[in-house]
Amino acid sequence: MRISLIIPRWPKDSFWDVIAFKFPLLSTSLLAGLTPPQHQVRIIDESLSEIDFDRDVDLVGITLITPLAPRGYEIADEFRKRGRKVVIGGVHASWLPEEAKAHADGVAIGEADETWAEILKDAEMGKLKPFYQQKDRTDLSQLPIARRDLLPPKGYLFHNLIQTTRGCPYDCEFCSVTALHGRTYRMRPVSEVEKEIQSLERSKAYIFFVDDNMVGNLSYARELFGMLSRYRLRWVSQGPIHVAENEEIVSLMAKAGCHGLFIGFESLREENLDLMGKKINRVKMYERGIQRLHDAGIGVYASFVFGYDYDDVSVFDEFLEFADRNRIDGAFLPILTPFPGTRIYHRLKQEGRILTEDWSKYDMATVVFQPKRMSVKELQEGFWKVNRSFYSPASMAKRIFHPFHLKRSLIIFGPMNLGLWPAVKKAECYFKKEELHSEGRRSYA
Repeated sequence: MRISLIIPRWPKDSFWDVIAFKFPLLSTSLLAGLTPPQHQVRIIDESLSEIDFDRDVDLVGITLITPLAPRGYEIADEFRKRGRKVVIGGVHASWLPEEAKAHADGVAIGEADETWAEILKDAEMGKLKPFYQQKDRTDLSQLPIARRDLLPPKGYLFHNLIQTTRGCPYDCEFCSVTALHGRTYRMRPVSEVEKEIQSLERSKAYIFFVDDNMVGNLSYARELFGMLSRYRLRWVSQGPIHVAENEEIVSLMAKAGCHGLFIGFESLREENLDLMGKKINRVKMYERGIQRLHDAGIGVYASFVFGYDYDDVSVFDEFLEFADRNRIDGAFLPILTPFPGTRIYHRLKQEGRILTEDWSKYDMATVVFQPKRMSVKELQEGFWKVNRSFYSPASMAKRIFHPFHLKRSLIIFGPMNLGLWPAVKKAECYFKKEELHSEGRRSYA
């Protein structure tokens, strides 16, 4: 069969569309790796190339996250008009399989590593089932080496995406990871990870370990970092701030080539942390943890969520002062978004605070719920303010450029900051133009 695996694009000029640094989805190259050699597989990332709907193809697989679901359904409908078979999967389809089924011949619910072979077999026979779901969670020892050769040669910040663990042992209210996987934490054999590292054909200049929490099991992390330290690698991954309290692990990470960690700080308000269930985070440990990571040469890419129940308009300036004082290398600064399937979605729905279920607006840059301690407009304007200010030239110079200390993490965080500054400005202009058009249409109606 001729198979196309498709990643839908973000709306043109939206916040995420204009950001120059794009990432492939590991799930598509893993499915390609699981595909028997008699089939022909293509990966199409619509953010990098146009889709040819008239191309001769036997099976189309579309992966969905919530804000891309409307576009994904459009793509599916276009292919089905032409008589092509379509299977939809991904986290959004897993939460709302009946919705996805209206646009597909089959829906993969949850992990699809162990159902993909069945889907291909049924597609060949012309007997796709409405829904596919694994009985058990994927055995990570059976993961294939991802088909990076199918990715576009240009356009991505990282080509070398590798997964060593799946899931997270914590249970944050807003998190889609635990909503999908539960509080499970599975580890891939270190020997299998090493095989994948040895298979990399592109420069090993940077690897992104896409684990949601790379240090969820410390004994596994020690073994993994010991193996990585035998190679000359530079990599980034994700982990909690309290890992900085463990000097041994921080030292091992640094020796293994870690240049940066994506860390979910989430809030500077203890009340918010308690409400969201992130009890492993304590604000008092933030500054000391950042300094310890910096001392080890590990950059900090911080995530703070705005709009939780104990946030008011002062939270934006509070964060900016904190970021400058602690010289945070980079940041992901979204609006709280209650994705379907998460506990926060069900809570806000029960409280009557969900304002829209237009999934295209669930982009983490648009307010889709009623905040408690500020207006919708104040939260929306605060989001643009905090992103515009954090990525301003003055803020970047203060945070990441030090006249007497050249950090190794600057190699990656320098370009990321410089690329986000114009992207934020462009996205804000587009958002406000669209907002004015929407208000005009409402007034006319």
